[in-house]
Amino acid sequence: MNDNQLAPAWLTKPKDVNVIAAGIWPKSFKRDGEGHMEIGGVAVGDLVAQFGSPLYVLDKTEFFDRAKQIISSFSKAAQAHGTEAKIYYAGKAFLSTEVVRWVDQLGMNVDVSSGGELAVALAGGIDPARIGLHGNNKSHSEIGRAVSAGVGVIVIDSDIEIERIASAAGAQDRIQPVRLRVNSGVHAHTHEYLATAREDQKFGIAIADVPSLVEKIRSHKHLHFLGLHSHIGSQIFAVEGFVEAAKRLVALQAEILKGGPVPEMNLGGGFGVAYTLADKPMAIEDVANAITNVVAEECAKHGIEIPVLAFEPGRAIVGPAGITIYNVGTTKDVLVGDDALTRKYVSIDGGMSDNARPALYGADYSVLLASRESDATPTLSRVVGKHCESGDIVVRDAYLPEDVAPNDLLAVATTGAYCFSLASNYNYLARAAVVAVQEGKVELIIRSETEEDLLARDVKVSK
Repeated sequence: MNDNQLAPAWLTKPKDVNVIAAGIWPKSFKRDGEGHMEIGGVAVGDLVAQFGSPLYVLDKTEFFDRAKQIISSFSKAAQAHGTEAKIYYAGKAFLSTEVVRWVDQLGMNVDVSSGGELAVALAGGIDPARIGLHGNNKSHSEIGRAVSAGVGVIVIDSDIEIERIASAAGAQDRIQPVRLRVNSGVHAHTHEYLATAREDQKFGIAIADVPSLVEKIRSHKHLHFLGLHSHIGSQIFAVEGFVEAAKRLVALQAEILKGGPVPEMNLGGGFGVAYTLADKPMAIEDVANAITNVVAEECAKHGIEIPVLAFEPGRAIVGPAGITIYNVGTTKDVLVGDDALTRKYVSIDGGMSDNARPALYGADYSVLLASRESDATPTLSRVVGKHCESGDIVVRDAYLPEDVAPNDLLAVATTGAYCFSLASNYNYLARAAVVAVQEGKVELIIRSETEEDLLARDVKVSK
């Protein structure tokens, strides 16, 4: 129940604002004997004292555990049907050279979507043959570098790219493996900007054009066609979209097999995670079984062999493994409307520069007072940033203790994905550091920016 009509229907007023909701926070996120929050065995106050705030924190154990669960779930599901599963970590969610090393240790591949992400993956030391390159507008130089590096696959997103990749491969006398991204037309249940398989958008090839383009790929002696690729969107909670996309790809698979081998099928990622108690993500085992079962059934109907299946989870691995810590600057109680309803605005030292998702998608997050416990009354709050935008909101609706005050630390959950990746320097705020924690140990993996960093590219700065 809510006693404040400003609260959304999904948000329930807690009896205790100190409770850590299961399924949203990393398993190691807990309070010590004095009520201070810790993650990976390290107090958040100590992290801020050493590295400043805002601060991105990755729980390495959580990352590894979630990755292992995904690898195991899809591998078992594929093996049950006599095939295998390849897992590509979607680097766009969060990428650093250290995370590339984690991916390598776990035996995963890595998916990148720009020359910059490719540079990070290569610098992380992973075998280039385990890198896949995406992107709807890959430049000649990006393609040339990928071919030269020996990346395992380039995903073709348009007719034009066939010639570009074939030309680069021919110039280097290499055989470049490729996939063809298909716009399946499946409408995933997600935000409009996160749906990537609708007909009227920038990604992929229309189903009707696939056979002729596959024939064109096969006509180039420097290209090796691995198979089709589909990605229907992100933050998806229902399996039906994946099932329908798989059916459509298997039908295409049967058709293009008439012209030659198609050893693999990539069904993308986009598996949803919990940002709030209102989110109900599917168990990854159920997702894996549902997708592989329908592929097996459809292949049997068409009388074809089941291909090697590839998947590209990113958020589902790194999202829940990350939190962001902020310092409270100011608070104010704001009367809203004629009914004298009150919302507390809590301003923090970051904002849309370190988490753009609420402004971009209206994304919701969970937040807790992290530097102490409180027995104060839960009050409807909005956590906002320090940027010159009224839409600079980090947590739109939450219950925080009424006594939240300047210099308190707040922790925001599930920020491992698409927060650092989308970070900016709006209002010339320096981007935050990223640290990894595990069993009481802390490792800085990306340092925070300084004002000197911000000025370094301004060639007219007075010396």
